[in-house]
Amino acid sequence: MNLVLWDIDRTLLYTGDIDRQVYREAFTAAVGRPPESLPARGTGVTMPLAVRALLTSNSIPADCLDALADRIIEELPDRLEAHRESIARDGIVLPGAREALAAVHRTRHLVPSVVTGNLRESAVVKLSVLELDRYLDLSIGAYASDSAHRPSLVGIAQQRAASAHGVAFSQANTVIIGDSLQDVITGQQGGARVIGVASGTTSVQQLNEAGADHVLPDLMDSDRLLRLLTHLGNV
Repeated sequence: MNLVLWDIDRTLLYTGDIDRQVYREAFTAAVGRPPESLPARGTGVTMPLAVRALLTSNSIPADCLDALADRIIEELPDRLEAHRESIARDGIVLPGAREALAAVHRTRHLVPSVVTGNLRESAVVKLSVLELDRYLDLSIGAYASDSAHRPSLVGIAQQRAASAHGVAFSQANTVIIGDSLQDVITGQQGGARVIGVASGTTSVQQLNEAGADHVLPDLMDSDRLLRLLTHLGNV
C-alpha cells in the first residue's frame, strides 16, 4: 500500500488572484491599511510563513508580528469561504488533474490524500468548490494548520494514514506529487519520494535539478503516473 500526497495549488487547481485578494483583505482588516506588497506567487510556502512574510515586507514592527499573524491566519479560511462563488466561476482544474485523481483513487493499493501549505479549512474550500474532494481522504492529510514547517507535514500524514489503514508508511511507500521546489524539499526532508509536475512556476529542469525522483510536464498521462507511483512504492 502506497500513500500518495497531492499538493493542491498549481498542481491540481489554480484560483488566480483569489488567495492574494484574501491576503489583502485580511491584512487591511488587521492593520488598518492595505498592503503595499503581497506574498510571491507559486512558492509553495505554508500560509503561516506567507503571512509573516506579508507583515514583514509591509514594515510591521517585530513586536506586533505574532499577534497580527495569529489574527490574520485565523481569518483566512472564513475570508476564502466568502469567495466560493469566485472560485467556482474563475478557478480552474488543471489539465489532466481530475482524471489523474480519479485514476489514483480507484487503484486499490494507493491511498490518496494531500500535503499542502494551505490551512485545512482553506484546502477543503478549494477542493470542494471544484469538486475534487471526492477523490481524496482529507482526514489523513496534513496542512499548514498542523505545522508551518512543511517537511513536518509528511510525518503527520503518515501517522494519520497508518492509524486509518493499519499500515506503516515511510519514505519507502510515500510519494508527494507537487509543482514547486518546496514540494521537492518537503519530500527530501520529510521522508517521501517526489513526482514533480511542471504545471506551476517551476520548470521541468528546475524540478529535476532540485532532486525530484521523476518529473512530468503535466498530469495528462494518468497511466504513466500510475506506473511511476507503483515503481516508487516498490523501490
